[in-house]
Amino acid sequence: MRTRIGLFAAISAIAFTSFSGSAFGQTASSTTAAPGSPAPWTSWKKVPIPPLPAFHPKQPTKITLKNGMTIFLQEDHELPFINGFIMIRGGSRDEPADKTGLTDLYAEAWRTSGTTDMTGDKMDDILEAKAAKIETNNDIESTGLTWTSFKQDFDQVFGMATNLLLHPEFRADKLALAKQQEDTGIIRRNDDPEEIAEREAELLAYGKNSPYARVPEFATVHAVTLADLTAWHDRTVTPNNMILGISGDFNTAEMETKLRAAFETLPHGPDFVSVKTTFPGPMPGIYLAQKGDVNQSNVWIVGLGTERSNPDYYALSVMNTMFSGGFGSRLFQDVRTRLGLAYAIDGAYGASYDHPGLFYVAAGTKSASTVAATQAMLKQIDELKTVPPSAVELRNAKDQVLNSWIFHFDSPEKILRQQATLAFFGYPSDFIEKYRDGIEKVTAADVTRVADKYIHPSKLAILVVGNQVQFGTPLSTLGPVKTLDISIPMPPGMQQQMGPQ
Repeated sequence: MRTRIGLFAAISAIAFTSFSGSAFGQTASSTTAAPGSPAPWTSWKKVPIPPLPAFHPKQPTKITLKNGMTIFLQEDHELPFINGFIMIRGGSRDEPADKTGLTDLYAEAWRTSGTTDMTGDKMDDILEAKAAKIETNNDIESTGLTWTSFKQDFDQVFGMATNLLLHPEFRADKLALAKQQEDTGIIRRNDDPEEIAEREAELLAYGKNSPYARVPEFATVHAVTLADLTAWHDRTVTPNNMILGISGDFNTAEMETKLRAAFETLPHGPDFVSVKTTFPGPMPGIYLAQKGDVNQSNVWIVGLGTERSNPDYYALSVMNTMFSGGFGSRLFQDVRTRLGLAYAIDGAYGASYDHPGLFYVAAGTKSASTVAATQAMLKQIDELKTVPPSAVELRNAKDQVLNSWIFHFDSPEKILRQQATLAFFGYPSDFIEKYRDGIEKVTAADVTRVADKYIHPSKLAILVVGNQVQFGTPLSTLGPVKTLDISIPMPPGMQQQMGPQ
């Protein structure tokens, strides 16, 4: 925030210097500079822009315990808070297919159940009185625990968090509540057409049986037991499968002593081996998810992206920004601004850390322009391969990437989390420092090369979520249409139990 305020102040000062003369009946260009002083700016376009300084963020202290646990510590004395997190290998991609949703239930019931000597409700009362927080979470590749507190309350809150990590007690009533919440999400998952589109796009790109796209169902959620939660915890929570990070107002040497006392005696466990799978990409074609209660369509064109370890990651990042990165992108300027065919349009050539991200182009359009918007989106994808970036497009895309990228590292805590994430996925610690150099070296020829190498329109799937009665031009104009079944499977007896939905 200090950076943004400083930038705003600088811009304000520039504006005042440039135009204050006009306020007094005098133009900026007629202002006479004092002898020996620099000439006043006559146009904002002539404001000198110095080269960016070298980027070397202050790195956190890294500690590796004898049992394999990795710790990152980052002091930040600006405010009297201490924040901590633990990343644990193993996430939703690693749960059994017939118990999809297990890690959702685990993360919820872990925190709400509490520990062997303190219920989750009691923890809530203590933490609320101290304006502190302890939370558990899950993601596709991990589960985790976070906490935050005032400096003076760290020892107590950290003790509670550590107790929750090492001595949880999963309670039947909290698991039942978590299942009810999951059931509610399943029941309502077809309410929002944008959510339908995102879900079905992932299913098309990764495959309906892929661990990266599986969807919880009533049957899989209700198959999860307390024993499953305990078994998952025992399988994943070992020191060599965890990365711990703490940032805030503390002394590093003192904090290291506390952490060693808490974790160094834990026994080394089996290394967690995550699921291995293949990524064949989507089956090309036109897919319709019929939703009769809407008057606009969500159109997604999807394929597979890449991984951040790909040497072409930098060129793909620039290509992605030029193509779909905001108001100045080709997609926005053509489909939304020039043609007026989309309320909103977005896209990305996704890059995950250890598996292919999602390549997608997505737009919201009125029902009658569904086919026209789709055709315009496909045209822009084709032109990625046939229309090289101009010098202006290349410069603007690179500037946009770097200007937004730096805000990922504008606080000590963000730098800490980036380093922990890199370690979690086995990336070198200087990856973020090399990123800027990699982006700056990208040429127009590089963008053309990666577009030709990675963009294959014939391998993409086109998904439309909307009301086909209102399309005007039939969707079949684009090719044979396959209708997707988005109904929600109900186990025997559940329909009667739950009543009409």
